[in-house]
Amino acid sequence: MENKATSNETQPLTSKKGISDCNEGEDCKENGLLIRNPKSALRLVDDGNKVHPGQGDKEEAAQISNGYSGVQSSVPCSGMAEAEDAQCTAPAATTTTTTTTSTTCGAEGQQQLMELGDRETWSKKIDFLLSVIGYAVDLGNVWRFPYICYQNGGGAFLIPYTIMAIFGGIPLFYMELALGQYHRNGCISIWRKICPIFKGIGFAICIIDLYVASYYNTIMAWVFYYLVSSFTTELPWTSCNNAWNTGNCTTYFSKDNISWALHSISPAEEFYTRQVLQVHRSNGLDDLGGISWQLTLCLLLIFIIVYFSIWKGVKTSGKVVWVTATFPYVILFILLVRGATLPGAWRGVLYYLKPEWQKLLATEVWVDAAAQIFFSLGPGFGVLLAYASYNKFHNNCYQDALVTSTVNCLTSFVSGFVIFTVLGYMAEMRNEDVSEVAKDMGPSLLFITYAEAIANMPASTFFAIIFFLMLLTLGLDSTFAGLEGVITGVLDEFPHVWSKRREFFVLGLIIICFLGSLATLTFGGAYVVKLFEEYATGPAVLTVVFLEAVAVAWFYGITQFCNDVKEMLGFAPGWYWRVCWVAISPIFLLSPGAKLVKMEFMSTECRLKTCRVNSKLCCNDQCISNRFLFHYPQKKKEKKVINKSVAPEMIFKTTVLFVIPNQ
Repeated sequence: MENKATSNETQPLTSKKGISDCNEGEDCKENGLLIRNPKSALRLVDDGNKVHPGQGDKEEAAQISNGYSGVQSSVPCSGMAEAEDAQCTAPAATTTTTTTTSTTCGAEGQQQLMELGDRETWSKKIDFLLSVIGYAVDLGNVWRFPYICYQNGGGAFLIPYTIMAIFGGIPLFYMELALGQYHRNGCISIWRKICPIFKGIGFAICIIDLYVASYYNTIMAWVFYYLVSSFTTELPWTSCNNAWNTGNCTTYFSKDNISWALHSISPAEEFYTRQVLQVHRSNGLDDLGGISWQLTLCLLLIFIIVYFSIWKGVKTSGKVVWVTATFPYVILFILLVRGATLPGAWRGVLYYLKPEWQKLLATEVWVDAAAQIFFSLGPGFGVLLAYASYNKFHNNCYQDALVTSTVNCLTSFVSGFVIFTVLGYMAEMRNEDVSEVAKDMGPSLLFITYAEAIANMPASTFFAIIFFLMLLTLGLDSTFAGLEGVITGVLDEFPHVWSKRREFFVLGLIIICFLGSLATLTFGGAYVVKLFEEYATGPAVLTVVFLEAVAVAWFYGITQFCNDVKEMLGFAPGWYWRVCWVAISPIFLLSPGAKLVKMEFMSTECRLKTCRVNSKLCCNDQCISNRFLFHYPQKKKEKKVINKSVAPEMIFKTTVLFVIPNQ
């Protein structure tokens, strides 16, 4: 019996019969799997039943683990129950190895290899680039960057913004693309190959994405409402003769000489607050009121569009982004030309770019620059990992990172001209300073100030339609990406359940997001949206990306990560990238986090915010607890192994530990 077990253990894991005859260095096929070199097959040897590659081919052995390559990418496997974090290539100190364990591990390795070999890929390289650009360039590029820029010194703000992009944002952007492309997994299962103890990061990312979907698409519903309302000869927010207007409604552009008082409200503001949001029918977060059926219908149509764009995977969404990612640039160019021809446009541009050099000495300016570039590029939401996992293994993700991040930053800069040329026009018409006109920030800048300016332009209906259509396409791209991050993460983690049922899973996810958005569709939904936007994602996603950067650079190992990149691209990242990943980027992530911690909230908001942040951070805490608190080593040798198991260099030398499930 012992001899029989030994015979089975010495066979390669990728074959049931033994090594097939094929020349060294050539491709051969065993059991339907393409193997580069049979010498590199993983073997179980009698000597301490350690798993190691064949002689002289240590690096090529790892090619079996992920279907392409990967020095430390391993097939998670254990001979006991469901110890999912144990590494099949790393049982260094187990006491016995049976034929059953070897057979099971080999079968799972073959199954994962076949799944990765059949993994869907982008039809064209441009599909991937447009998808990433569409994700990074969203509504925030249009309304947040211009406001942050003029608030923090105008043209002087471009200096800290550029520095933060070079040393913080772009390195993190590049890191996520490289991780996703190399390991070819979503945000959850990828941590089995990097550092299992941080697997909770993946679950936290999914929760963050669901929170974002619950309020971001409501803003899209507002845009859709404006778009539908624009198909009239006279825009409804032009005059004060509507049912929702009050006695305080005053139009700036009336032919009559009307004086503007402190209690005066523009028709655009009343349309936004009293007709679209209907906030006057709510008393705040404690009394949200009923649900707006108009916004509910708009949101339903948004989710229907989203579902049929992503239900089949990147093959379909990659085609949709040809429209949704390129159309906004056409509209931006049209609006830029139109804004530049308006009277007073130069006043807005001057206010936008006039540098205030003394503000560079303020810490808040640098913190705002770090926060803006981080949330603009968008690492930490699982999207870059998901999109890059569908790339071909040797795709030049380094070039992709530079191109897409540069396009994103330039789009933000150009959007500032589009916004401030119109603000200069508004200031000219009101005979006020641009600073008085530019008080609005966030959605109000688009739905009140810019909408009012469009309403008083020649051909206002045309410009209103294309403007809100541009906002709609900007938001759709980001919605596609955010949900794809969740979909890829869950499907890769549970392939035996959902791999053949993607359409049903996407449908269920859309329904969950729609139901989760009902609170934002109430008359007080604007308060809920503000709560989610300010507190639900900011602190949590910064913490998640900080842990991700630390896990990759310090636990997985910066040397190992650079070797992975070299295996894909043919060249290793230089010292600049290494220094950024190891030290600068983690410090960069702490800057906006410190600002968020100092914020003061109302009591109700504080309680809700704390619950939301804790719901995400506890995911990784629970995973770490399972790895440490629920492991019961019996010997000192095993205790040492636990301490080493979190280090990337020891990932091949950890023991298979017993995990007691949570009760």
